Amino acid sequence: MRIERENPARTDELVGAVESSDAVAVDEVVARARAAQAQWVAVPVDKRAALLREASARVREHLEEIATLTARETGKVLADSRGEAGFAATVLGFYADRGEALLTPGGYDDVRGRMSVRHRPYGVVAAITPWNAPLILTTLKLAPALVSGNAVVVKPSPFAPFGIGRLLELVGRDLPAGLVQVVHGGAETATALVSHPGVDRVAFTGGESAGRAIASLAGRALTPSVLELGGNDAALLLDDAALDDAALERLVMAAFATSGQVCMAIKRLYVHRSRLDEVVAGLESAAARVLRTGDPLHDGVSMGPVVSGDSAARVTGLVEEARAAGAEVRELGTVDPATDLSRGYFVRPTLVLGAGDASRIVAEEQFGPTLPVLAFDEVDEAVARANAGDLGLGGSVWSADEDRAFAVAARLDAGFAFVNTHNRTGMALHAPFGGVKRSGWGREYGDDGLWEYVQPCVVHAPAAFRAGGAGLAANAYPGS
Repeated sequence: MRIERENPARTDELVGAVESSDAVAVDEVVARARAAQAQWVAVPVDKRAALLREASARVREHLEEIATLTARETGKVLADSRGEAGFAATVLGFYADRGEALLTPGGYDDVRGRMSVRHRPYGVVAAITPWNAPLILTTLKLAPALVSGNAVVVKPSPFAPFGIGRLLELVGRDLPAGLVQVVHGGAETATALVSHPGVDRVAFTGGESAGRAIASLAGRALTPSVLELGGNDAALLLDDAALDDAALERLVMAAFATSGQVCMAIKRLYVHRSRLDEVVAGLESAAARVLRTGDPLHDGVSMGPVVSGDSAARVTGLVEEARAAGAEVRELGTVDPATDLSRGYFVRPTLVLGAGDASRIVAEEQFGPTLPVLAFDEVDEAVARANAGDLGLGGSVWSADEDRAFAVAARLDAGFAFVNTHNRTGMALHAPFGGVKRSGWGREYGDDGLWEYVQPCVVHAPAAFRAGGAGLAANAYPGS
């Protein structure tokens, strides 16, 4: 089946088309991956790392091509797409370095006995990736998996097949044929891949409903998985938050970058009641400076369309539902005069004031360019409200007192809590990222992101049973 992808900023423009992979095609791809992995695992880790560094350099050489494809297929602003492609190259280099440092065999030979530890790759990794940050969220799986000795089969979102396809071509150029492959399609292709007996580990980033399906299929096959699912991140602005222009601009972009379609974006903003009017006015002023809606390929645009008509309808519906219930809705930012918003899936960014905690725009992940702003009186109250719900990906605390911010952030039900920033500006490659509660399990980024793709395998000779050892009773428990 042919899958066509339109440009969400100009829906009459076709970006391209790919052929969907059926179960037979998936079977062939996995078979090639297994054959290639048998060669790759025999390559020393320093050589694997060197090849990943070369791949990183190739991605940088083709950065503009990859970024333009990504901007046209996803609606992500071109400057952001360039940044994402550059960061994907950085991820390749980072895990080349960390793999070389961490994956050498270890162990000991002393009075305790003798032990060796090697880190064995799983084999074939199925990476199922979303459209909102396709280059980064694929590379965060691809790079640690490859340097660890695995093969990788990627199934990108049908909304974002082209930038990823080009990146995978560049990464796989000097690797064994079949080591890095891509399959295209929707739920049927994902099902065929995840349930395939030749797949040894599954890595998924996406929404909760798809995550449930992936986890069910993987669990049925006893295939281990790492899942990064959605978030309904709360930002808490305490009464002493230092909110200069730069901080307010960070708040705006933390909520509205990529049109709010980011798992770790600010989805709920809790403001101490004494600062509420000041913060709302500050956000409006900051948005007027930094938020311009328009075609993602146009200079000066900082927010493009949402990814599809369904997404536009859902976000607009949440806003109108809140308005009908008595909330105040304020549009933000400016519009690029060279863009005809009617040609694409554009949704103007909004603040929503006065919505109740039980309203859908607060209780659900909106995944679009709207931000409910809610007042609180006491920190305990704010923490309790932030922790309401089943999701626990990220959160943030803003305070002029860093120790106070850390103490409050430690109380959030979040796998990653930011202090005085949120979203992209608060990330670090060395810091493990992932969720608690229903926001998934496993981690990406940092050394933890590498350990997801290897299994420690041990050979052990206890001192008691080596030459000259005193021995132990046949059913004795071990010592320390």
